[in-house]
Amino acid sequence: MDINLLIKHDNTNKQLTDADIQFTKYQQICEDRKKLPIYPYKHELLQAINDYQIVIIVGETGSGKTTQILQYLYEDGYCKNNMKLGCTQPRRVAAMSVASRVADEMNVKLGNEVGYSIRFEDNTNERTIIKYMTDGMLLREFLQSPDLSSYSVMMIDEAHERTLHTDILFALIKDVAAYRSDIKILISSATLDAEKFSKYFNDAPIFIIPGRRYPVDIYYTKQPEADYIDAVIVTCLQIHTTQSIDSGDILVFLTGQDEIEQCEELLQQRIKLLNNKIYEIIICPIYSTLPTDMQTRIFEPAPYNARKIILATNIAETSLTINNIVYVVDPGFVKQKSYNPRKNIESLVVVPISRASANQRAGRAGRVKAGKCFRLYTAHAYSSELEENTIPEIQRTNLCNIVLQLKCLGIDDLIHFDFMDPPPAETLIRALEELYALSALNNHGELTKLGRRMAELPLDPMLSKMLIHSEKYHCVNSIITICAMLSVNNTIFYRPKDKQLHADNAHKNFYSSAGDHITLLKVYNEWADHDYSTQWCYENFIQIRSMRRARDVRQQLEAMLDRIEIQIDDNDNNNNIDDIAIRKAICSGFFYHTARLDRTGNYKTVKHNQTVYMHPSSALFKNDDNNSAESSLPRWLIYHELVLTKKEYMRCCIQIQPEWLSEIAPHMYSKEQLQDEIKKKMPKTIGKSAA
Repeated sequence: MDINLLIKHDNTNKQLTDADIQFTKYQQICEDRKKLPIYPYKHELLQAINDYQIVIIVGETGSGKTTQILQYLYEDGYCKNNMKLGCTQPRRVAAMSVASRVADEMNVKLGNEVGYSIRFEDNTNERTIIKYMTDGMLLREFLQSPDLSSYSVMMIDEAHERTLHTDILFALIKDVAAYRSDIKILISSATLDAEKFSKYFNDAPIFIIPGRRYPVDIYYTKQPEADYIDAVIVTCLQIHTTQSIDSGDILVFLTGQDEIEQCEELLQQRIKLLNNKIYEIIICPIYSTLPTDMQTRIFEPAPYNARKIILATNIAETSLTINNIVYVVDPGFVKQKSYNPRKNIESLVVVPISRASANQRAGRAGRVKAGKCFRLYTAHAYSSELEENTIPEIQRTNLCNIVLQLKCLGIDDLIHFDFMDPPPAETLIRALEELYALSALNNHGELTKLGRRMAELPLDPMLSKMLIHSEKYHCVNSIITICAMLSVNNTIFYRPKDKQLHADNAHKNFYSSAGDHITLLKVYNEWADHDYSTQWCYENFIQIRSMRRARDVRQQLEAMLDRIEIQIDDNDNNNNIDDIAIRKAICSGFFYHTARLDRTGNYKTVKHNQTVYMHPSSALFKNDDNNSAESSLPRWLIYHELVLTKKEYMRCCIQIQPEWLSEIAPHMYSKEQLQDEIKKKMPKTIGKSAA
């Protein structure tokens, strides 16, 4: 036989194989959809949705409710007349991953027929018919279309998590249902505590999707663990060495990125010490700010003769379904937002989880086979010390942004607003007071023109005011950059343990004596001057991931300027930084966050007269390396936020002149009051200890 004919024949087979890969993958996805617990109940569910306007759907995580229900409705004709199907998610990671999965299942490109919308990123177009979004983005859609006229179905998913925006959406969606008889409302929850939702939505029917749950053995510690990170590592290695390698993967719940990175590093060290005496371990972290390509690693199966250990925040509790999890390690803690309206401090505090959350975590182990959950706390602690349910976020957070958006929707009577669980009156009053100080509300509590412009921006009200007023000081371009850099949650700078001195020296090149906002501006501008170079970030010990996120946010904000009629001044560019104008613009939004140095060498907030401390990461704190007048601490500061850790720290500080306060906010700072403050004696010595 001709050898050339053989080669040609083989190449044809190869081409056919390549062409068939996508089709085979799609066939496998179709088969997997039929195996989901929701599939046998498809017609019953569609009938219930057809018969009732509001339906409460209860189903285990992994039952398929998030990915399948909207597809069933699409197939049933709910997208006729250019109507869309919407689904909210409490977290941006979940919105992106679920949309990607549904696009694969429908064999369409993500961003076309199926898309997602999260803050500062809209991956949809005019062809989109199934839209996943964070609950905050749906709340913003209400500003444009209060009756959600483009949607035939709206699904509020993960309702049991009771996030701030979800609780507001409950009341708004309830009003829409009363106004529009043609819209269908689905409230989806992973817990059996659905009676409360049903009662709130006028005794709406509850549709239960039985899950495929296998028994889970739960183990407790005999004594409380002093160091639960170490206990996590020991437990994971014990599971890995005592349980067969093909039995399943391990899921660990930790409180945040810092803990996950610390645990990953310590695990790697212990694995090296074992010197290849154990099977391979693949460590996969998952948290909200992780790059998308690294997030997807958690869904990939482990290689042969290897086991995955997934280190996750509580995002894996209900929002994400990860296959082949058989072992769960639960230290019993979560990072929770807490707000003190009297001191105006909002902090993330590590607190014990609720019993409902503990049961959700244990349930992750029983999805593919009988599993085991290792709780690193005692049985007595579970039954006696943990709360029954998590406190709703609306009762423990600053409501300033929410109140502004509700005012924009024409809702003025906030005290009698139909909250499922009303927030403390003190928190509402504090939010109204702050919005009045920002001139977003007038004397009668009504929304001003400025307030309406502020609500158009997906930013904190103080940042919105700062950006709008930057036009007056001809520094819009610079303030957009500062807003973008402040919107990046994780820090810009990093200090590797083996190169801390090099990192500190590199960072000092960016420090500005004016303050941290100017420092952030210099970092971004230099990065832009170096053509957004990754290598430049490595050389200067700057987080490339954070910078890319800031660039995306900046582009989105720039595109929004036309909507609020703001123009960038031609003179305001990267090479022309007017730090006085920039500081005045910042002062116009954050005058509420003013602190001054008193006679004792401590900072006191002007509004509440509470002692606060400059954060050690501040450029102003670092300037105090000697006793010269140049290095002394500034007397008047504005801070971005107060963070409660060991002390009440001011984060991201900038120097101001007290005279600016009476110029910018005369309703709060009279000239007479400021003159009295200025006349007070300065402390004789101001050193690093004062901070």
